[in-house]
Amino acid sequence: MSTDILIGILSTMGAGIAAQWVAWRFRLPAIVLLFALGLALGPGLNVLHPSASLGWLFRPFVSLMVAIIVFEGGLILDFRQLREAGEGVIRLTMLALPINWVLGLLAAHYVAHLEWGTAALFGAIITVTGPTVVLPLLRHNKLQPRVAAFLRWEAIINDPIGAILAAVVLQVMTVRAESGAGAFLTGALPDLLASSAEALAAGVLPAYLVNYLFRRDLMPEPLKTPLLLTLALLIFSVCNLSMEGAGLIGATVFGMALTNLHVPGLSELRRMKESLVVLVVSCLFILLTADLHRTVLERLSLPIFSLTLLVLFVVRPVAIFFSTLGTGLTWQERVFVGWIAPRGIVAAAVAGAAGFRLADAGYRSAALIMPAVFAVIAVTMILHGFSLRPLARRLKLTLSNEPALAIVGASHWTLDLASCLHQQGVPVLLVDNRSSALMPAARRSLPILRAELLSQYGEEALEERPADYLIATTADGIYNGMVCAHMAPHMGRQRVFQISPGVARLDFYHGLSRDARGKVLGEPSWNYTLIDTLFEKGWRFVSTTADEASAAAFGNMQNRLDILSIRRGISISIRSAEDEQHIVPAPGDLLVSMLPPPEAESQPEGMTQRDAV
Repeated sequence: MSTDILIGILSTMGAGIAAQWVAWRFRLPAIVLLFALGLALGPGLNVLHPSASLGWLFRPFVSLMVAIIVFEGGLILDFRQLREAGEGVIRLTMLALPINWVLGLLAAHYVAHLEWGTAALFGAIITVTGPTVVLPLLRHNKLQPRVAAFLRWEAIINDPIGAILAAVVLQVMTVRAESGAGAFLTGALPDLLASSAEALAAGVLPAYLVNYLFRRDLMPEPLKTPLLLTLALLIFSVCNLSMEGAGLIGATVFGMALTNLHVPGLSELRRMKESLVVLVVSCLFILLTADLHRTVLERLSLPIFSLTLLVLFVVRPVAIFFSTLGTGLTWQERVFVGWIAPRGIVAAAVAGAAGFRLADAGYRSAALIMPAVFAVIAVTMILHGFSLRPLARRLKLTLSNEPALAIVGASHWTLDLASCLHQQGVPVLLVDNRSSALMPAARRSLPILRAELLSQYGEEALEERPADYLIATTADGIYNGMVCAHMAPHMGRQRVFQISPGVARLDFYHGLSRDARGKVLGEPSWNYTLIDTLFEKGWRFVSTTADEASAAAFGNMQNRLDILSIRRGISISIRSAEDEQHIVPAPGDLLVSMLPPPEAESQPEGMTQRDAV
């Protein structure tokens, strides 16, 4: 039996990661594939039976995995970002969320005929969109910055708040069912408030302890991440002893407190938790879906389908309409935000754990929570995932579909490179943290971003203006390497480049570690001083459309620096001496090179594509 469980767990992990890869490779919503896998392995083929195989361990396992997810949601919620996001995003949470809840409650009760308690829980669960679902969609679809920010911050804020709301509703319903209305008001309600306060304290106080230990160097580096994860799970478990569902509050508040106390050392946890959450989401979604019995799917009646359609076409749009009255949102943005609201793993996990609790409390319609929530998840993931791009194009809310390049470091020659690309319709973004350096680019109407990319704000600002490739071009080679190393996990290590920090520093053993820098732009001899000197001598960036001859000669001609080639709508190929295979452009590609002035009759001494001045 134990061998079967081990094989089932490993198979689930493998299937989940495979589904994530397929989704990444073909730009599909990953959660749709996970949902289909769970249905196929569980109710379909009758191969995977998580609750039957794990027995009493299944519910605690699901609960702990949910704790990790809501803890991760809390880590994302920085109140400074909430203030910077503006009134519109605050309204989407403070007004749209309660309207969503009330309308969802009423729809569940009157359309799907759920009891008031079950309907209230359903309404709370569907308020959660969640960054683990929305952010991958935003990365794969280039939306205009404002509408992307609205969806992004609504998901980040609603994730922990919606989970807390569902936990509180669950506790209210279960306590009231067990104690009766009179006992609820006189005894259970004070206990509920006390337990909630304890959960808040249990989340905040350990965060201060962690802050004290980390700032005074009283915790060794290898123990920091294990300590934080252990504390999150411990807080969740201890809080649940006093009130079922209070653990969600404690774990979320713990993550929020850590982020807003700006505890040092969280960057390592954030990198690790991104990978951990991908694994947890993959496994948990397959397990929860596979655990659906065929009898549950048989409950997908006409009222539940009607409820799902009502949530999509009435509840969400009406909530967005009323909550955004008086804001600066255009009607196109309001229509788009009113439609796009995919539900994901938090909704699925909370539904899975809460359904058991409501059933134990005696709610007859508790068995309908799972099919009702999963119907909403499945329909929103499919419809919203596949309609986001065409709808955004229809409403003219997308950026260019061409691959985009971010250039870090504003200088005379990077301004010339950005202008060359911009004139050819290639999306380009010039990034610097100095206003004075960006002013010439602003006068030319070039896209600019004033931010420090090594800050959390800069990283998030770049996500809202999605770039597919990055070149770090400042005069500081170490800083360029830091930027590339910081952005590599998000953009891909093969898509971040920097100008050469110097030939000696590229030695694989004694030089800068490849993990601490980007790929070298061009040849090792093409450092900042060389390119800046050539620009002073009149060299400029020029773009040409490749024919067979120029494509074959790309990277091999003297007296020029061939930088990159662009295949429209597909990719940007940036030359690097570290590439195993040299770039071979095709006829029709756009070639960008740095050329000497027309009057120059000979190349600078020693200058070739592979040699330095």
